[in-house]
Amino acid sequence: MTPPPVATREIAREERFNDVWTRELNEVFADVAPYYDRANFVASLGLWGWFLRQFMATVDLQPRERVLDVCAGTNAIGIALLRREPTLEVHAIDRSREMQEVGRQRAEALGFRIRSNIEDVHTLPYPDNHFDVVTLQFASRHLRVRRVFSEIHRVLKPGGRFYHCDMLRPSSRTVETLYYGYLRFCLWFTGFVFRSGPAALNCKKYFIHALQMFYSAEELSAVLRELGYAPVTSKSVFAGMMGFHRAVKPPA
Repeated sequence: MTPPPVATREIAREERFNDVWTRELNEVFADVAPYYDRANFVASLGLWGWFLRQFMATVDLQPRERVLDVCAGTNAIGIALLRREPTLEVHAIDRSREMQEVGRQRAEALGFRIRSNIEDVHTLPYPDNHFDVVTLQFASRHLRVRRVFSEIHRVLKPGGRFYHCDMLRPSSRTVETLYYGYLRFCLWFTGFVFRSGPAALNCKKYFIHALQMFYSAEELSAVLRELGYAPVTSKSVFAGMMGFHRAVKPPA
């Protein structure tokens, strides 16, 4: 599948996936919440912790900064941030109450406090120029990207940093074909091993199609620049199958 041009990509993504985004994903993440982290460990062949460490290595932190983790899920990023700098004020926002409940339990078991909001991340319930750092990991494929990135830009302080990580659409067609083949196997295997419910099983095709219509690392960098971030830097991993982005809101 060849995705539409970047200029019309968001319109095409919304037309194709709106029903899944608005009606089905809540049930999917409610289903997978209890085993989400274990499933990611299995699907990544044990590299999940390495992915997290690689992403965290791109994040610059200062003591007592205010941080927002968007689509925080089970709070893997918030916990990693607090382990590195316990003085941070960490906020989490996610639409899945079930995922955040797992994350709350994980954080509290380690003695960390993460302030949680259960909200739609397309309209962030925070004032302008509020956060020093915003993170977003492994969720943009399921979002209206330009809208969320614009909201993140709004809530960042001038000079604030946005750190992004996600699975991306590789630029190479050969890599792309192999990548999707592996993902189809992973979705089947983890669904079988963890006895996924109907909601998750019915979305297996969606997860592949969402990647096919997503952005490459270079395209996502272009989107960030168009939205006013500067500078924007990126790092591709595994031949473009995954990417890390750092984008700064320019000082006033």
